[in-house]
Amino acid sequence: MAAIAAASRWCRLVLVLSAVGLGAVGAPQPPNIVLMLMDDMGWGDLGVNGEPSRETPNLDRMAAEGLLFPSFYSASPLCSPSRAALLTGRLPIRTGFYTTNGHARNAYTPQDIVGGIPASERLLPKLLKEAGYATKIVGKWHLGHRPQFHPLKHGFDEWFGSPNCHFGPYDNKAKPNIPVYRDWEMVGRFYEEFPINLKTGEANLTQIYLQEALDFIKRKHSRQRPFFLYWAVDATHAPVYASKPFLGTSRRGRYGDAVRELDDSVGQILQLLRGLHLADSTFVFFTSDNGAALVSAPRQAGSNSPFLCGKQTTFEGGVREPAIAWWPGHVPAGQVSHQAGSLMDLFTTSLSLAGLKPPSDREIDGLDLLPVLLRGQLIDRPIFYYRGNELMAATVGQFKAHFWTWTNSWEEFQQGIDFCPGQNVSHVMTHTQEDHTLLPLLFHLGRDPGERFPLSFTSAEYQDALQWIAPAVQKHRSTLVPGQPQLNVCNAAVMNWAPPGCEKLGKCLTPPESVPEKCPWPH
Repeated sequence: MAAIAAASRWCRLVLVLSAVGLGAVGAPQPPNIVLMLMDDMGWGDLGVNGEPSRETPNLDRMAAEGLLFPSFYSASPLCSPSRAALLTGRLPIRTGFYTTNGHARNAYTPQDIVGGIPASERLLPKLLKEAGYATKIVGKWHLGHRPQFHPLKHGFDEWFGSPNCHFGPYDNKAKPNIPVYRDWEMVGRFYEEFPINLKTGEANLTQIYLQEALDFIKRKHSRQRPFFLYWAVDATHAPVYASKPFLGTSRRGRYGDAVRELDDSVGQILQLLRGLHLADSTFVFFTSDNGAALVSAPRQAGSNSPFLCGKQTTFEGGVREPAIAWWPGHVPAGQVSHQAGSLMDLFTTSLSLAGLKPPSDREIDGLDLLPVLLRGQLIDRPIFYYRGNELMAATVGQFKAHFWTWTNSWEEFQQGIDFCPGQNVSHVMTHTQEDHTLLPLLFHLGRDPGERFPLSFTSAEYQDALQWIAPAVQKHRSTLVPGQPQLNVCNAAVMNWAPPGCEKLGKCLTPPESVPEKCPWPH
């Protein structure tokens, strides 16, 4: 059976590589794969998407040399579920990356979370590793920090980065500072060995992450082995940071400094690929995990313009992402595709590049985008937007239906927590959970990308659109089997008190008594 499976994969790989002009005598060599995932970067942060400061020359060049997706979506308006979806090709509701502690509540993996990515999930690095790829993650993992959730247990050969966000600093008494890992063991903690100056915004982390990526590419190139690099950097997540040479260089303030440094880093990675003559054998995709966190605006957040709201919401500003595909000689240069894409598609597309099929024993939500990338085809598909355990909205074609609306509670809003600062669309943005399942709010995203003018319930256009959307939603619900929720239980005793390797550094801390409790997810 193993021989049959290997032969089948070889045939698929020959077909894929022949289609892109990489077929050769002997065993085919699959392309390298580099996925660049930014953190809380908004659709409107790129010059190619209209940002007026035009401070992303390398990303703009990447788009000019590749393909721009103006309609590309995350699978969640929040970090951890979105990352789980990318690496599994499945909606977070299927993998357990949601909570049932409240209706339609966003949840993620802070360091007191008990859960994480289930062992039953088949992650992209694991599947690629089995096909002969060398695999590395640089940056934020965010799928659970306890030993059983370690990225090297899920297919990565190497890791340099952190299991959680770079929040802090903490006093290492009530809460420990977040560790930074090299492979299996911690090598320090944020705000200690890896300083972040909250006052000035200075941190050298992006430069460290860049060097890790460059070194990995050089090493694997010298061994002539295909590689998968998952570059998940987090400088644009509050507290925003940049290294000293970039601080104060942007007209957009500190957030713009961080974007400029990331743009420069992308340019260096692409230039290395060109210099090593790997550009035509390396597929690179750039995107973000969710929309800009407008709750941190204006100093610590990006732009989702022209879309409504931001991170934490299922309006376009919370889920539509900047997205660029780059593969010189294969993906036609200077193209714009209006294909509705999803982070989950990167799972299936990457497998296709490696000559692999996605697992057949589970529902896979990601599409293979190679026909879009290589031949300019458009594939009809719905996009579903979940917030926690609730299907909030769906897009079919140009129409988006909202079944539930809310930003956050009145109590939070009155405390100054605002996911949509400067925006107020009556009867669309709500601070109570509004049920529209019987009569959804419908928007034509082509005419109204800002979701400001819902279609009239009595219009023929509304009735026609509903006939398109309703069957797609019904079909989706019929296949949905929610996974066991992983984000319900928190416990201070499971924080990063004594990560592997802490004893070598004298960094082990004593955990408190174990007291499991329901995680409070306010929004």
